[in-house]
Amino acid sequence: MGDVNDDRDPVAPLWRAAQIFRLVSFVYALGFLIAIDADLTRPGLTWALFGLLTAANVWWATGYLVGFGRRWWFVAIELSVFVVMMLSTSYVADDAWVTGNQTWPTTLFCANGMLSAALLGGPWWGVAGGLVIGLTNFYVKGELMLNFGRNATILLIVAAGLAVGMAATRARVSAEKLTAAVRVAAAAAERERLAREVHDGVLQVLALITRRGREIGGPSAELADLAAEQERRLRRLIADSPAIPATDTALPAPTADVDLTAALRGLVTESVSVSAPPDPVPLAASSVAQIVAAVRNILDNADRHAGAGTRVFMLLEDLDDEIVLSVRDDGVGIPDGRLDAAVAEGRMGISRSIVGRIEQLGGTAHLETAPGAGTEWELTIPIATQTTPTRTNSPRTNKDGAP
Repeated sequence: MGDVNDDRDPVAPLWRAAQIFRLVSFVYALGFLIAIDADLTRPGLTWALFGLLTAANVWWATGYLVGFGRRWWFVAIELSVFVVMMLSTSYVADDAWVTGNQTWPTTLFCANGMLSAALLGGPWWGVAGGLVIGLTNFYVKGELMLNFGRNATILLIVAAGLAVGMAATRARVSAEKLTAAVRVAAAAAERERLAREVHDGVLQVLALITRRGREIGGPSAELADLAAEQERRLRRLIADSPAIPATDTALPAPTADVDLTAALRGLVTESVSVSAPPDPVPLAASSVAQIVAAVRNILDNADRHAGAGTRVFMLLEDLDDEIVLSVRDDGVGIPDGRLDAAVAEGRMGISRSIVGRIEQLGGTAHLETAPGAGTEWELTIPIATQTTPTRTNSPRTNKDGAP
């Protein structure tokens, strides 16, 4: 769980702060040992053990600061050594002294093992480390004191382990979210760059081929149709490029809001235009995907059945409690009875791909058409069920200036 590279470890600042605590607690333990030197039965052995403990702490501090010590075996050794030093209190002091005092390494100094466990493993490992230190202290004294009104040391150690572990866990989670956000921003910037380059190069060439081919006519018209189809596919490919890379730390896209206007502009071609509010129209990503899929089906139907040279006009309105998207073409319209015939033939494009998708979002899809009068779809989707609670409605728009 640790990281040998300090620069990549989000808990590194907490590890450094813990070593400052180690230094302060070492000074406290040194002062305590000087004060009790005359009370010990084996002071020479105690000082020798303290020297070994000091050397070990220098090694542990180095490992945690540099990063190579942020491993479970390293922390386990630290906790084990502190426990052994606490247990040695019964050997270097008499029973009367042991009963009335803390262990000679001091509880504060031994709490460093708890901090290391909390920083590496999180809150529950911090609690476990605190219990190890606290229960060892009770064992040395030969009694389990549950009168926390008189001695709350174990509660303080356990609470500290819990708090430090929670801080370490939060630091790791925040770092993962930040990394994912950076990836999202980088992916979006790269997509925008590629879109600009493609628009300024390939798309313009395809549009030119389409226009000139239709002007020339004859065999060139077929080439123009192919170029127009490739232009349309390329525009959709750019619009569909995922803004979030597939990584383990990526943010869940379904919970984020996406600008519906931007998604619709990705469908714009030489024959398809969009009129929308100047402000973004944020909806849940899953809702935008369903709306765009329905619109694509409408555009495909217009391309196949509305006749050559048909233009499609999209108008997006952001109202107080709903959005209304009108998709109108100036094609030949749908002959009477054609929709019923399509259903009878098993063609369910309109009922499933358009109406079904919008109704799944709690909205409605209304079709107006007549032979020679073109086709118009009006998609109405309630806002409340499609956005996160933080969404702010854009100003109301009207149909002034619609095609």
